[in-house]
Amino acid sequence: MPTDKRARQRALREQKQAIIQKSRKRRRNLRRGIGLALVAALIVLIVFLVNGGSKTAVPPTTTTTRPSTTTTSTFPTPTTQPLTTAAVTPTCPPATGSTKRVVLFTAAPPSCIPATSVWDATFKTSFGNIVEQMSAASSYAAVNNFVFLARYHYYDNTDFFRVVKGFVVQGGSVTDADTDGATGKAGPLEYGYPGYSFTGNTPPASCAKVPTGTGCYKPGDLAMANAGTASSDRSEFFLILPGGQSLLSPAYTLFGHLVSGMSVLDKIGSYGAPNSATSTGVPSLTVYLLSVKVAEVAG
Repeated sequence: MPTDKRARQRALREQKQAIIQKSRKRRRNLRRGIGLALVAALIVLIVFLVNGGSKTAVPPTTTTTRPSTTTTSTFPTPTTQPLTTAAVTPTCPPATGSTKRVVLFTAAPPSCIPATSVWDATFKTSFGNIVEQMSAASSYAAVNNFVFLARYHYYDNTDFFRVVKGFVVQGGSVTDADTDGATGKAGPLEYGYPGYSFTGNTPPASCAKVPTGTGCYKPGDLAMANAGTASSDRSEFFLILPGGQSLLSPAYTLFGHLVSGMSVLDKIGSYGAPNSATSTGVPSLTVYLLSVKVAEVAG
């Protein structure tokens, strides 16, 4: 049987051991609490960074309705300019451009540019600039028409209403493509409606079999849209995306070659509709053609 002294010593040892265990447990709980706090802080930091910790303003969104489809743009809607409601007699606009926007004429334009002139056309889009060079000697009617319309601000503040991946980016209509242009009259697809049509010139027929031949379409080229024949050229145009040159029949007036901006064209094309028989051609994002500026670079 243990003595009272031994019992007191044992009790003291047990008391000390209990104090040590309690201290160890407190330290473990403290470390666990600090660890959980660090994990929580890390999660908060990750969420903050993912959702954007900067104070950069988010650009406003606008929505444009097209037939059967609604597309949302991350760009501000361009300044709306009133459309011509009455056709005017075509006269050559000044080299500096008309002070008034005109989109409806009684006839095709007169000859407004030299027959041997070369022009640069700068397409200012939502994604940046595309520059096309146009030679009047190779396609006089189309280049003369394009310079004429650009100087009347026909193309300003429109959009690329038809974009098909691996095919084309089409623009040049002042209203929805399913109405009769500036008149607002419901009707068939009119490929832009400045109030007239003209006859352009097409690539060689041999391009149908050998699309890589001389004078055939190339990626980035500028051509006129039409109703099936070169005699129905009006205002609408298209820019050819890589791959599209081999899909086009030589039935469209070719009047420009890309100088710069292929990356911009590719970016627009990335929002295109699938290239299929049932495709509407309506892009998934509205991309604006803010302006077209023309400049004579050779006489």
